Amino acid sequence: MSSTFSLADLANSGRNPALPFELVLPGGGTLRIERLLRVLPGRRYVGVGVWKKHGVERQVLAKLIVGAKAERDLAREKRGSALLAEQGMDTPALLEDFFSAGEGGGVLFEYLEGAQSLGERWKECESASDGDEVRTRIVYDALRAVAALHLKGLWQEDLHPDNLLYQGGRLRLVDAGGIRAETPGLPLDPEKVLENLGVFFAQLPSKIEASLQKWLEVYAKINPSCRARLDLRALRASIDRARRRRIRDFLKKTRRDCSLFRVEKSGPFGAFGFCAVRRDDADALARILADPDAFIARGHIYKTGGTATVARVEDGGRAFVVKRYNIKNFRHWIGRFWRPSRASTSWREGNRLVALGIPTAKPMAMIERRWLGLRGTAFLITECLEGRDIMACFRDEPAAGAPALEVGVCALRELFAALRRERIAHGDFKGSNLIWQGGETRGSWALIDLDAMRVVASASGFARATARDRDRLLRNWPEDSPLFRALNESIPPNADEEN
Repeated sequence: MSSTFSLADLANSGRNPALPFELVLPGGGTLRIERLLRVLPGRRYVGVGVWKKHGVERQVLAKLIVGAKAERDLAREKRGSALLAEQGMDTPALLEDFFSAGEGGGVLFEYLEGAQSLGERWKECESASDGDEVRTRIVYDALRAVAALHLKGLWQEDLHPDNLLYQGGRLRLVDAGGIRAETPGLPLDPEKVLENLGVFFAQLPSKIEASLQKWLEVYAKINPSCRARLDLRALRASIDRARRRRIRDFLKKTRRDCSLFRVEKSGPFGAFGFCAVRRDDADALARILADPDAFIARGHIYKTGGTATVARVEDGGRAFVVKRYNIKNFRHWIGRFWRPSRASTSWREGNRLVALGIPTAKPMAMIERRWLGLRGTAFLITECLEGRDIMACFRDEPAAGAPALEVGVCALRELFAALRRERIAHGDFKGSNLIWQGGETRGSWALIDLDAMRVVASASGFARATARDRDRLLRNWPEDSPLFRALNESIPPNADEEN
């Protein structure tokens, strides 16, 4: 049985309106929303439903737009959809639009049954044996679609992998609200092309940048109008700018209530506590978040005493790692209460690595206990990585599931290159903080224990910090060991030598 809503009711329904619900549309017809795909509370509700008008039912993708900016946002959706259609772009058809002053409105698009986003397909092939080949095809298909868009004087302001959908062998453009135009029908200015390509490539793992010249050539074959001005250095600069913006915006979200994270504060402005959790993991972690100390007490202790206690805990058939940052005494508290907790640092930097595609244990939740805003004990909850650390992988006798020496060394070089590219210093490269994820011939090193991780802005400061990381890594083995020699030769002491 579905509830009957008005657009005004929807605006006040929060993040989780009861499903299914039905709207009586201005101008006639009804819309029954059966599932929601994206929610911006009090502003936008995107879902799949059944539109009924003149006795005919049809499945649609509905964007319901409410709030103070509804009229403006609706106009952008209609304008973007019209631009795509006028220029012959492959995009879902706009079937209906409606608006009611003071309440809001919406647009109904053709529903693409069985469609899969470019981002979803990319994730699927990450662990596949032919993953590199599939990813190459994905980027090729995406660039063809983007180049065709630019050739018509259009660009997608929020160009990311989930705004390109595969359906029946076709790659289709969605999210018309982000479509912008320079001069419709005429090729886009090369500077705008580079800016928009920067937005696209910034969403993909950094290692793909090794093939940028090839991708520029692929793009130029579709849109030769700006071939002479597609400069590789300028594109790299555009990617760097877009990635910095993206990471900055993403890290802000990790500390506020949004579609990705659930944030709860105890007392005014979090005076008595702060908790952030990935929204998708909130239900699975509910019992642990309620009493992390109890789970630590009955979990498998990796480390105890001093400034931190680390335990492997289980709940609901899943394993997690809970790290408690202890306050040893009053003097220790005096030195800690005014600074961001180490849990907060690890939460931020873990999410940074995830966003950059650098392997780490996924951060799932962070808790700070506070008293009148003064920080005390804090907790970090991450996924539990299965795998051996680098010391166990490279003992005298080969370990089962450990990488071959050359595979492990190559993966370490790639890890250092990624960290140096992003100016990230880990701060503690002891062997137990590197966990192998993969098999004997393929895999990567995941970084854990991110308490001391930081981004270093100055070139000189970063050179010193990354040199310390390299030296700490090498100190895990005697200087006369084969692994020491292999790493010493493979990982350049100077970050500039990576390229």
